[in-house]
Amino acid sequence: MKLLCSTLGKATWILTVTVAIVAAVLYYFDDTSPSKYSSMAEDTKTLEEKFRGQNKSCFILGASGETGKVLLQELLERNIFSKITLIGRRQLSFEDKAYENLIQEVVDFEKLDDYAAAFKGHDVGYCCLGTTRAKAGADGFVRVDHDYVLKSAELAKAGGCSQFHLESSRGADKKSSFLYLKVKGQVEAEIEALGFDRLAIYRPGVLLVDRQESRPGEWLARKFFSAFSAVCSNSMSISIQAVAKAMVSNTLLQPEQQAEILENKDIASLGKVNGK
Repeated sequence: MKLLCSTLGKATWILTVTVAIVAAVLYYFDDTSPSKYSSMAEDTKTLEEKFRGQNKSCFILGASGETGKVLLQELLERNIFSKITLIGRRQLSFEDKAYENLIQEVVDFEKLDDYAAAFKGHDVGYCCLGTTRAKAGADGFVRVDHDYVLKSAELAKAGGCSQFHLESSRGADKKSSFLYLKVKGQVEAEIEALGFDRLAIYRPGVLLVDRQESRPGEWLARKFFSAFSAVCSNSMSISIQAVAKAMVSNTLLQPEQQAEILENKDIASLGKVNGK
Protein backbone atom coordinates (compact mmCIF):
# COMPACT_ATOMS: atom_id res chain seq x y z
CA MET A 1 0.00 0.00 0.00
CA LYS A 2 2.80 2.39 0.87
CA LEU A 3 4.49 1.59 -2.43
CA LEU A 4 1.25 2.26 -4.31
CA CYS A 5 0.73 5.60 -2.56
CA SER A 6 4.32 6.56 -3.24
CA THR A 7 3.97 5.68 -6.93
CA LEU A 8 0.72 7.62 -7.27
CA GLY A 9 2.26 10.57 -5.48
CA LYS A 10 5.22 10.63 -7.84
CA ALA A 11 2.94 10.30 -10.88
CA THR A 12 0.78 13.20 -9.70
CA TRP A 13 3.86 15.34 -9.05
CA ILE A 14 5.30 14.60 -12.50
CA LEU A 15 1.98 15.38 -14.16
CA THR A 16 1.65 18.63 -12.23
CA VAL A 17 5.14 19.73 -13.25
CA THR A 18 4.42 18.79 -16.88
CA VAL A 19 1.20 20.79 -16.94
CA ALA A 20 3.01 23.74 -15.33
CA ILE A 21 5.72 23.66 -18.00
CA VAL A 22 3.15 23.49 -20.80
CA ALA A 23 1.24 26.38 -19.27
CA ALA A 24 4.41 28.44 -18.98
CA VAL A 25 5.29 27.83 -22.62
CA LEU A 26 1.80 28.71 -23.81
CA TYR A 27 1.80 31.83 -21.67
CA TYR A 28 5.17 32.90 -23.09
CA PHE A 29 3.91 32.61 -26.65
CA ASP A 30 0.50 34.04 -25.86
CA ASP A 31 -0.93 36.53 -28.36
CA THR A 32 -2.09 39.41 -26.21
CA SER A 33 -3.46 41.52 -29.06
CA PRO A 34 -7.17 42.37 -28.63
CA SER A 35 -9.75 40.20 -30.32
CA LYS A 36 -11.54 41.60 -33.36
CA TYR A 37 -14.73 40.32 -31.74
CA SER A 38 -14.31 42.47 -28.63
CA SER A 39 -17.62 44.16 -29.36
CA MET A 40 -20.52 43.39 -31.64
CA ALA A 41 -21.54 46.03 -34.17
CA GLU A 42 -25.20 46.02 -33.13
CA ASP A 43 -27.17 45.24 -30.03
CA THR A 44 -27.39 41.49 -29.61
CA LYS A 45 -31.15 41.45 -29.20
CA THR A 46 -31.55 43.45 -32.41
CA LEU A 47 -29.38 40.97 -34.26
CA GLU A 48 -31.37 38.09 -32.84
CA GLU A 49 -34.67 39.64 -33.88
CA LYS A 50 -33.42 40.17 -37.41
CA PHE A 51 -32.14 36.62 -37.66
CA ARG A 52 -35.27 35.14 -36.09
CA GLY A 53 -37.38 36.92 -38.68
CA GLN A 54 -35.61 35.02 -41.46
CA ASN A 55 -37.25 31.77 -40.35
CA LYS A 56 -34.09 29.66 -40.66
CA SER A 57 -33.44 26.08 -39.62
CA CYS A 58 -30.31 24.34 -38.35
CA PHE A 59 -28.89 20.96 -37.46
CA ILE A 60 -26.42 19.91 -34.77
CA LEU A 61 -23.93 17.08 -35.05
CA GLY A 62 -22.63 15.84 -31.69
CA ALA A 63 -25.52 17.07 -29.53
CA SER A 64 -24.82 14.29 -27.02
CA GLY A 65 -21.28 15.56 -26.41
CA GLU A 66 -20.22 18.11 -23.83
CA THR A 67 -20.13 21.15 -26.13
CA GLY A 68 -23.09 19.95 -28.19
CA LYS A 69 -25.33 19.71 -25.13
CA VAL A 70 -24.60 23.27 -24.09
CA LEU A 71 -24.90 24.53 -27.68
CA LEU A 72 -28.36 22.99 -27.97
CA GLN A 73 -29.43 24.58 -24.70
CA GLU A 74 -28.11 27.96 -25.84
CA LEU A 75 -29.96 27.74 -29.15
CA LEU A 76 -33.20 26.84 -27.43
CA GLU A 77 -32.88 29.67 -24.92
CA ARG A 78 -32.10 32.29 -27.55
CA ASN A 79 -34.75 30.92 -29.93
CA ILE A 80 -33.25 32.19 -33.19
CA PHE A 81 -34.20 29.17 -35.34
CA SER A 82 -37.66 28.02 -36.37
CA LYS A 83 -36.50 24.42 -36.49
CA ILE A 84 -33.62 22.52 -34.86
CA THR A 85 -32.63 19.03 -35.96
CA LEU A 86 -30.27 16.73 -34.10
CA ILE A 87 -28.34 14.30 -36.27
CA GLY A 88 -26.71 11.46 -34.36
CA ARG A 89 -26.20 7.74 -33.95
CA ARG A 90 -28.95 7.37 -31.34
CA GLN A 91 -32.15 8.96 -30.14
CA LEU A 92 -31.64 11.32 -27.22
CA SER A 93 -34.09 11.62 -24.33
CA PHE A 94 -35.08 14.96 -22.81
CA GLU A 95 -37.40 15.64 -19.88
CA ASP A 96 -37.73 19.42 -20.24
CA LYS A 97 -40.63 20.63 -22.41
CA ALA A 98 -38.27 23.10 -24.08
CA TYR A 99 -36.89 20.15 -26.04
CA GLU A 100 -40.22 18.70 -27.21
CA ASN A 101 -40.21 20.35 -30.66
CA LEU A 102 -36.77 19.10 -31.62
CA ILE A 103 -36.45 16.85 -34.67
CA GLN A 104 -34.09 13.90 -34.36
CA GLU A 105 -32.52 12.01 -37.23
CA VAL A 106 -30.78 8.77 -36.27
CA VAL A 107 -28.04 7.82 -38.75
CA ASP A 108 -25.33 5.23 -39.23
CA PHE A 109 -22.14 7.22 -39.64
CA GLU A 110 -20.54 4.28 -41.43
CA LYS A 111 -23.20 4.57 -44.15
CA LEU A 112 -23.91 8.29 -44.25
CA ASP A 113 -24.68 8.32 -47.97
CA ASP A 114 -27.80 6.32 -47.14
CA TYR A 115 -28.98 9.16 -44.90
CA ALA A 116 -28.48 12.12 -47.23
CA ALA A 117 -32.10 13.18 -46.66
CA ALA A 118 -31.31 13.95 -43.01
CA PHE A 119 -28.94 16.69 -44.14
CA LYS A 120 -31.32 18.39 -46.58
CA GLY A 121 -33.20 21.61 -45.99
CA HIS A 122 -31.04 23.20 -43.32
CA ASP A 123 -29.69 26.75 -43.50
CA VAL A 124 -27.05 26.40 -40.78
CA GLY A 125 -25.02 23.43 -39.59
CA TYR A 126 -23.15 23.06 -36.30
CA CYS A 127 -20.57 20.31 -35.89
CA CYS A 128 -19.36 19.39 -32.41
CA LEU A 129 -18.66 15.80 -33.39
CA GLY A 130 -15.47 14.25 -32.07
CA THR A 131 -13.74 11.62 -29.96
CA THR A 132 -10.24 11.01 -28.63
CA ARG A 133 -7.43 8.67 -29.57
CA ALA A 134 -7.44 7.30 -26.02
CA LYS A 135 -11.10 6.39 -26.28
CA ALA A 136 -11.37 5.19 -29.90
CA GLY A 137 -7.79 4.35 -30.88
CA ALA A 138 -5.91 6.06 -33.70
CA ASP A 139 -8.04 4.61 -36.50
CA GLY A 140 -11.28 5.31 -34.64
CA PHE A 141 -10.25 8.88 -33.94
CA VAL A 142 -9.48 9.55 -37.61
CA ARG A 143 -12.74 7.92 -38.67
CA VAL A 144 -14.84 10.12 -36.37
CA ASP A 145 -13.00 13.43 -36.39
CA HIS A 146 -12.13 13.34 -40.08
CA ASP A 147 -14.26 10.90 -42.07
CA TYR A 148 -17.60 11.41 -40.30
CA VAL A 149 -17.15 15.17 -40.03
CA LEU A 150 -16.11 15.65 -43.67
CA LYS A 151 -18.83 13.40 -45.09
CA SER A 152 -21.44 15.19 -42.98
CA ALA A 153 -20.23 18.55 -44.28
CA GLU A 154 -20.36 17.28 -47.87
CA LEU A 155 -23.94 16.06 -47.45
CA ALA A 156 -24.94 19.30 -45.74
CA LYS A 157 -23.50 21.37 -48.59
CA ALA A 158 -25.23 19.19 -51.17
CA GLY A 159 -28.46 19.50 -49.17
CA GLY A 160 -28.50 23.29 -49.37
CA CYS A 161 -26.78 24.29 -46.12
CA SER A 162 -25.09 27.66 -46.65
CA GLN A 163 -23.50 28.28 -43.24
CA PHE A 164 -21.33 25.74 -41.39
CA HIS A 165 -19.82 26.09 -37.91
CA LEU A 166 -17.06 23.63 -36.99
CA GLU A 167 -15.62 23.05 -33.52
CA SER A 168 -11.93 22.27 -34.02
CA SER A 169 -8.94 22.75 -31.70
CA ARG A 170 -6.25 25.24 -30.89
CA GLY A 171 -3.09 24.40 -32.82
CA ALA A 172 -4.90 22.56 -35.64
CA ASP A 173 -2.42 22.19 -38.51
CA LYS A 174 -2.61 19.77 -41.43
CA LYS A 175 1.21 19.66 -41.47
CA SER A 176 1.56 18.87 -37.77
CA SER A 177 3.49 15.81 -36.67
CA PHE A 178 0.88 15.21 -33.95
CA LEU A 179 -2.03 13.08 -35.15
CA TYR A 180 -4.71 15.02 -33.27
CA LEU A 181 -3.68 18.44 -34.58
CA LYS A 182 -2.95 17.08 -38.05
CA VAL A 183 -6.39 15.51 -38.43
CA LYS A 184 -8.09 18.66 -37.15
CA GLY A 185 -6.12 20.78 -39.62
CA GLN A 186 -6.85 18.43 -42.52
CA VAL A 187 -10.60 18.40 -41.98
CA GLU A 188 -10.63 22.19 -41.61
CA ALA A 189 -8.93 22.59 -45.01
CA GLU A 190 -11.11 20.02 -46.74
CA ILE A 191 -14.34 21.52 -45.44
CA GLU A 192 -13.20 24.99 -46.49
CA ALA A 193 -12.63 23.60 -50.00
CA LEU A 194 -16.32 22.63 -50.16
CA GLY A 195 -17.17 26.29 -50.62
CA PHE A 196 -19.85 27.03 -48.04
CA ASP A 197 -21.23 30.56 -48.34
CA ARG A 198 -19.96 30.96 -44.82
CA LEU A 199 -17.63 28.76 -42.78
CA ALA A 200 -16.67 29.47 -39.18
CA ILE A 201 -13.96 27.34 -37.56
CA TYR A 202 -13.57 27.51 -33.77
CA ARG A 203 -10.22 26.62 -32.22
CA PRO A 204 -10.72 26.55 -28.44
CA GLY A 205 -7.92 25.76 -26.02
CA VAL A 206 -8.38 23.35 -23.12
CA LEU A 207 -12.13 22.91 -22.65
CA LEU A 208 -13.12 23.49 -19.05
CA VAL A 209 -15.82 20.95 -18.27
CA ASP A 210 -16.30 18.15 -15.76
CA ARG A 211 -16.65 15.19 -18.12
CA GLN A 212 -18.59 12.18 -16.94
CA GLU A 213 -15.81 9.99 -18.34
CA SER A 214 -13.04 12.17 -16.96
CA ARG A 215 -9.59 10.64 -16.61
CA PRO A 216 -7.24 11.75 -13.77
CA GLY A 217 -4.83 13.47 -16.15
CA GLU A 218 -7.62 15.39 -17.90
CA TRP A 219 -9.17 16.38 -14.57
CA LEU A 220 -5.88 17.73 -13.20
CA ALA A 221 -5.12 19.61 -16.41
CA ARG A 222 -8.56 21.26 -16.44
CA LYS A 223 -8.32 22.25 -12.78
CA PHE A 224 -4.86 23.72 -13.35
CA PHE A 225 -5.81 25.67 -16.47
CA SER A 226 -9.03 26.87 -14.85
CA ALA A 227 -7.09 28.36 -11.94
CA PHE A 228 -4.33 29.63 -14.24
CA SER A 229 -6.70 31.36 -16.66
CA ALA A 230 -8.46 33.08 -13.77
CA VAL A 231 -5.37 35.21 -13.15
CA CYS A 232 -3.65 35.15 -16.56
CA SER A 233 -4.51 35.16 -20.23
CA ASN A 234 -7.58 33.51 -21.71
CA SER A 235 -5.65 32.01 -24.62
CA MET A 236 -5.06 28.57 -23.08
CA SER A 237 -8.44 27.42 -21.84
CA ILE A 238 -12.13 28.21 -22.09
CA SER A 239 -15.43 26.95 -20.74
CA ILE A 240 -17.76 25.02 -23.00
CA GLN A 241 -20.45 27.56 -22.12
CA ALA A 242 -18.34 30.31 -23.69
CA VAL A 243 -17.74 28.19 -26.80
CA ALA A 244 -21.46 27.54 -27.22
CA LYS A 245 -22.36 31.20 -26.72
CA ALA A 246 -19.70 32.23 -29.22
CA MET A 247 -20.99 29.84 -31.87
CA VAL A 248 -24.53 31.16 -31.53
CA SER A 249 -23.52 34.83 -31.37
CA ASN A 250 -21.24 34.47 -34.36
CA THR A 251 -24.10 32.98 -36.36
CA LEU A 252 -25.79 36.37 -36.19
CA LEU A 253 -22.86 38.27 -37.68
CA GLN A 254 -21.90 38.94 -41.29
CA PRO A 255 -18.10 38.63 -41.58
CA GLU A 256 -16.17 40.00 -44.51
CA GLN A 257 -14.50 36.68 -45.30
CA GLN A 258 -16.26 33.59 -46.60
CA ALA A 259 -14.22 31.44 -44.20
CA GLU A 260 -12.97 32.54 -40.79
CA ILE A 261 -10.96 31.00 -37.99
CA LEU A 262 -11.74 32.00 -34.43
CA GLU A 263 -8.89 31.37 -32.01
CA ASN A 264 -9.42 30.99 -28.29
CA LYS A 265 -9.31 34.74 -27.54
CA ASP A 266 -11.92 35.41 -30.25
CA ILE A 267 -14.18 32.68 -28.88
CA ALA A 268 -13.79 34.11 -25.37
CA SER A 269 -14.77 37.59 -26.57
CA LEU A 270 -17.90 36.37 -28.36
CA GLY A 271 -18.66 34.05 -25.47
CA LYS A 272 -19.08 37.01 -23.15
CA VAL A 273 -21.97 38.37 -25.18
CA ASN A 274 -25.24 38.07 -23.31
CA GLY A 275 -27.73 36.83 -25.83
CA LYS A 276 -30.59 36.27 -23.45
